[in-house]
Amino acid sequence: MLSAQTTDVRVNQVTPLLFARYPDARALSEADSETLEELIRPTGFFRAKARSLQVLSQRIVDEFDGVVPGRLEDLVTLPGVGRKTANVVLGNAFGVPGITVDTHFGRLAKRFGWTASEDPVKVEQDVMELFPPRDWTMLSHHVVFHGRRVCHARRPACGACPVAALCPAYGDGETDPEKARKLLKYELAPGQEELRAEMIENVHRAAEIRMRTQGHAVAGLADPTPGEPVSGTAISGTDVPGTGQLFPDRPSGEAVAGLGDPADGEV
Repeated sequence: MLSAQTTDVRVNQVTPLLFARYPDARALSEADSETLEELIRPTGFFRAKARSLQVLSQRIVDEFDGVVPGRLEDLVTLPGVGRKTANVVLGNAFGVPGITVDTHFGRLAKRFGWTASEDPVKVEQDVMELFPPRDWTMLSHHVVFHGRRVCHARRPACGACPVAALCPAYGDGETDPEKARKLLKYELAPGQEELRAEMIENVHRAAEIRMRTQGHAVAGLADPTPGEPVSGTAISGTDVPGTGQLFPDRPSGEAVAGLGDPADGEV
């Protein structure tokens, strides 16, 4: 709810203060409206967001005894919660695997050849058939991260893409490496210029680096063998069943025009 029409940076600045002040649903439902509005003001549309937060919190108190439910069928009954948000909550708070299909995930799933559908529920089902459940939650994180930072809607940074040599949509965007690097987008708070530089320099490990700085334990990306499909700890087991491939439309080891096989230590 807080993330609508704002940046991750703003949300990440506000949420620690919000949960410190209101640690549970009951406290948030009973919050003074003006105090809550002022607290979340930096995220924009703060009055509407404050109302939504309190309505949601009150519903959790009334129907679930103040405890966020751990089932998808219950989560989607809450105001402002759809399958996307429900899967985020299940995967990250309850350890229940799920595919989170937002605009970025849906766009990349089509570019990668994982689905031909525009319908989020069908995209979710199609991708679930390609990957084992243990990978669904982190796969969602990595694909969304890649879509926001590298594989943009209008002008993908193909020349700086860590999976360009495997991608069936390579060439849809800027292929010149230097020009592509200028297209990379990493939202970071002021004062983190060195971190941003590190992420751009190590684009194949950018998601891992970002999560590391946020205190998450993240297994490193495995370095692929040239000509073999990408797998490893970040998206382990991501081969398409029966093919041993990450991208079903590209034969294993097929070269991409303008790109050689990944070098050792690169993806």
